[in-house]
Amino acid sequence: MARVSATLPTIDIPNDIKPVDGRFGSGPSLVRPDAVAALAEAAPTFLGTSHRQATVQFMVGALRNGLAELLRLPDGYDVVLGNGGTTSFWDAATFGLIEHRSQHLSFGEFSSKFASGVAAAPFLDDPVVIASEPGTHPATSADADVDLYALTHNETSTGVMMPLERPTGVAADDGLVAVDATSGAGGLRFDAAQTDVYYFAPQKALAADGGLWLAACSPAAIERIERIAASDRWVPASLDLKIALDNSRKDQTYNTPALATVFLAAHQVDWINDNGGLEWAASRCDRSAEIIYGWAERSPVATPFVADPAMRSHTVATIDLDDSVDALTVSGVLRQNGIVDTESYRKLGRNQLRIALFPAIEPSDVEALCACIDHVIEHLA
Repeated sequence: MARVSATLPTIDIPNDIKPVDGRFGSGPSLVRPDAVAALAEAAPTFLGTSHRQATVQFMVGALRNGLAELLRLPDGYDVVLGNGGTTSFWDAATFGLIEHRSQHLSFGEFSSKFASGVAAAPFLDDPVVIASEPGTHPATSADADVDLYALTHNETSTGVMMPLERPTGVAADDGLVAVDATSGAGGLRFDAAQTDVYYFAPQKALAADGGLWLAACSPAAIERIERIAASDRWVPASLDLKIALDNSRKDQTYNTPALATVFLAAHQVDWINDNGGLEWAASRCDRSAEIIYGWAERSPVATPFVADPAMRSHTVATIDLDDSVDALTVSGVLRQNGIVDTESYRKLGRNQLRIALFPAIEPSDVEALCACIDHVIEHLA
């Protein structure tokens, strides 16, 4: 476990080496000032209005259409949304996507949570869980007893990303591929045709607030949702994916959403699409990853936590520090200087920094952050 210093030293970082924006949180993440200004401008006719009326429905429609463009969804895929974030979507998927048994790749805090929830469901068979140590990811294995494969594009707790591919020999009719993309969507490349449900919350790469889930669903996933809804399985209305699907097709949610979240997410999606789409955003994250991992590899006291470069996330970097340097002290001093949310994931318990590299974060600010960390470590020594 990372040590907590009894007292935090006062170290002033020169303004000329500081990042322009000092927010590096892995969620909630940096929200671009332009998006906040646009929300303030739209507020008189948008905030505080009914989510069943045209003003809000237009924004929900813009978000759904923008995501279809951003994620390069194949024909027949539909963007579904609902309230509650990814945790709520796990519950909704437990009720409305898994018929009998699921397979879960577990390699961190968040990928393990979905598996735990499914295991507790009395109407499902015990899930198959394939686990690997934090800092790595396992691989799927085709299983005739499995009707849903639960993958994670980017494990936010450990900074591991994985390629997305259907299990060999498994078609969507045999087993849906559902991907938690909460810290990957909008920042990592992928082929949507390799997935049936690509779901996420908007408070990370989409630079919005939380409280909403979004899911890009294939025709096979939609058929599964409708078939389970027509069965005798009881599903709470707030977690009913068929209700969410029907409302989404009307550009609304079943119950009242956070309007600011919808607006900020739509604004971020438009910003990415206007600048070149997913390839542009992923390239921007590539550059930030190149900077932070390159710095760590050159540093005498820092090491990328994820040993395999191919598994190192390009949206959330985890950097171990030598035992001679207390990571919490470094993060604390950075925070005193207006550079925030570089602390490691609490349950991982390592002497570590965790740094978001989402598209809204300027690569030049990641470079400045590295200089600031060096400055702090030098003065601590």
